[in-house]
Parts: sequence; structure tokens; C-alpha cells
Amino acid sequence: MGKAKKTRKFAVAKKIISHKDTRVNSVAKKSEEKRLAKVAKENPRQIEQASSALWFQYNTQLGPPYHVLVDTNFINFSIKNKMDIVRSMMDCLLAKCIPCITDCVMAELEKLGHKYRVALRMAKDPRFERVPCNCNKVYADDCLVNMATQWRCFIVATCDSELRRRVRKIPGVPSMYISNHRYTVERMPEAFGAPR
Repeated sequence: MGKAKKTRKFAVAKKIISHKDTRVNSVAKKSEEKRLAKVAKENPRQIEQASSALWFQYNTQLGPPYHVLVDTNFINFSIKNKMDIVRSMMDCLLAKCIPCITDCVMAELEKLGHKYRVALRMAKDPRFERVPCNCNKVYADDCLVNMATQWRCFIVATCDSELRRRVRKIPGVPSMYISNHRYTVERMPEAFGAPR
């Protein structure tokens, strides 16, 4: 048998890559991401509404009787320094104070066990107001920050430096802490009993 004669074919189209080919999909994804990023840049950003209770950094909602959100370590340090929480708060703010405890802080005190039973008994005092929180049992510090951000009518009492740093970022919410065996309030101009 002889060799078959090949003739060149004219006007035949080249094979085209399918649009479902993986090589094309990666290019399409990149262009789609670029387009979405451009649209996101053009859209206006969500800016949080400023509280109507604030006059610059001064919170007009704060007034006697003061509601004070109490943290676990604040109760523990008050017991170690032999301080009555309600009386010391009144000495600091020179007004009536209502210490408030959230469900998360109470749960944290119960989890700490036998060692902190005195703190738990003090937290169950009838002078303390129990504040229900709907935060599904998260970390107590997150719960306190959420409550202070949402309502802005509380003073946050804590000795935890990390929590105090987070509270400072919330405008109009003062924090109470213990220094030199006395309660002190920062960012609250009308606290005349607080040591400077």
C-alpha cells in the first residue's frame, strides 16, 4: 500500500476552548472579584448613628441614681480590700448608686466555685439589681461591653485593665475601678467624691 496523499484543508475553524474550561473560570472569577470590589468602594459605608444622649463626650443620660454594671473581679477586689460595695460607690459618686449584675457575670461567679462563694453571696444581695442580658452566655467582658454600648446609661465597674481599655473606646461610658483602697471613676466630671 502506498502513502495516502494529505491535502491541506482551507477555511476550517480552529478549536475553541469551552467556557466551562477551568482555565477560563479562573479569569472570570478574578474579573468578577474586581467588579465586586469596585461596586463595594462606590457604595456608601455604614456609619453608626451617634447617641442622642451625648453632648460631645459628656453623657446626659447619666444621673443619680447611678446604675453601675459590676464585673466579677471588681467584687473580688472589693472583698480583698474589705470594702462595702454600695457604701463605697456612694462615697465615690456622692449620690445613690444601684449596683447591677448581668446574667453572664453571675454565671461566671458560679463557675468559679467554692473559692469565690463570698463574692457569690455578695452578688445575691437584694441591694444588687439583676439585669437580664440576651447574649446567649458569652464571655462576661463581652456581655458588659455590649450592655454599655447598647444602653449608655451605665457606669462599668471593673479592675480588669483590658476591659477598661475596651470601655474607654465607647463614648460617654465612664469606668469605675479600685486604686489605693478607694473607688475611682474615670471620664466622669461630676464625680466629686472620687480621688484625683
